[in-house]
Amino acid sequence: MIRKLRLKFVAICMALVTAVLAAVFFSVYFSMARNISNLSRQVLHRVVQEQVISGGVNRPDLSITIGGDRVLLPYFTVNLWSSRNGGYTAQITGGTYSNLEDTEELTAILQDCLSQDRREGTITAYHLRYLRQDNGLYEKLAFVDMSMEQAVLRKMMGSYLVIALASLALLLGVSILLSRWATRPVENAWKQQRQFLSDASHELKTPLTVILSNAELLEQAGLSDKPARWTDNIRSEAGRMRSLVEEMLTLARADNMARTAVLTEISLSDIAADCALAFEPVAFEAGKPLDYTLAENITVLGDGDKLRQLISILLDNAIKYGADGGTVHLALEATDRQAKLTVSNPGQPIPAEQLERLFERFYRVDGSRGEKSGFGLGLPIARTIAAEHKGILKAESDAISTRFIYTMALKK
Repeated sequence: MIRKLRLKFVAICMALVTAVLAAVFFSVYFSMARNISNLSRQVLHRVVQEQVISGGVNRPDLSITIGGDRVLLPYFTVNLWSSRNGGYTAQITGGTYSNLEDTEELTAILQDCLSQDRREGTITAYHLRYLRQDNGLYEKLAFVDMSMEQAVLRKMMGSYLVIALASLALLLGVSILLSRWATRPVENAWKQQRQFLSDASHELKTPLTVILSNAELLEQAGLSDKPARWTDNIRSEAGRMRSLVEEMLTLARADNMARTAVLTEISLSDIAADCALAFEPVAFEAGKPLDYTLAENITVLGDGDKLRQLISILLDNAIKYGADGGTVHLALEATDRQAKLTVSNPGQPIPAEQLERLFERFYRVDGSRGEKSGFGLGLPIARTIAAEHKGILKAESDAISTRFIYTMALKK
């Protein structure tokens, strides 16, 4: 899928670039062809206006400048006198061609020129451009060779074509790199989706198996005293499944850009204190006492329920993964413009390259799974809540402790 997407991206980019370059190339070609044609016609007009003076012929300037190069165009002129029998008499009066008088080529050229019955035109078979001028008693014809201008045009356009092909090759490489950059978020999302489906299936499989097994045992047990215990198991596993579904739904709404937080002016100090009181017995029972230092009167613009969920996730995470017997610390303080909440716990340091991955769905530093480890959706949900409040949630870890730090703007 990603490969096809990249190929499509490159194909579209190259098609657009090729169309633009082709339009530019043909525009330049026709513009240059028209300019060279105009220069050649100017030479024709100078040739026709050639005047004979005493002592010789006043030769016109037969050179044109193309692309910085000066090109001399071969030419010749012919005077035609009409005869009474409908024919004509031709005489070459000047030019750079030799041995053209009374030849079959000259006759063919003149016949082609006169048959067109136009003042200006071209004779394709002989690569000539002509101009006719009626002088009353006779008609003067001037011919200029187009081979030179065509050769120059082909040479220049050949150079431009090489440049265009080189540009296309360069742009192809750039398009491939851009396709990788542009599709990287899609690729990551695709990988996360596949991992999500795999891990969700794994997480749902165990509680479903327990529920079904206990249901079968209840059927077989009849009225014994064991059904109560199996009923407790079913209730417990069903609760885990409901928690998983709720967490998955929370993340799905975040992915769909559905904003659910209702922002109002609230006291972050009171919310943090409520969470600390709620988790004190949990921490004590786990053998990891909770210590907290909370600044008073810290007011923010936020959703109380969402912020309570964020702090609860961080405290629950610290109690679960903190070192046995270690103290979990909760601190809330205010800087000039921000409220800063820190939850820390002692334990094995987490490698720096894995800290950011803690906020990926279903990620585990040790790859463990089970009831104690939860589902791996808590921290991603916490970061989603932080983003909804335009705050920042990050993780730090060293030999002393692992810390989760959340900062958000104070109420102005």
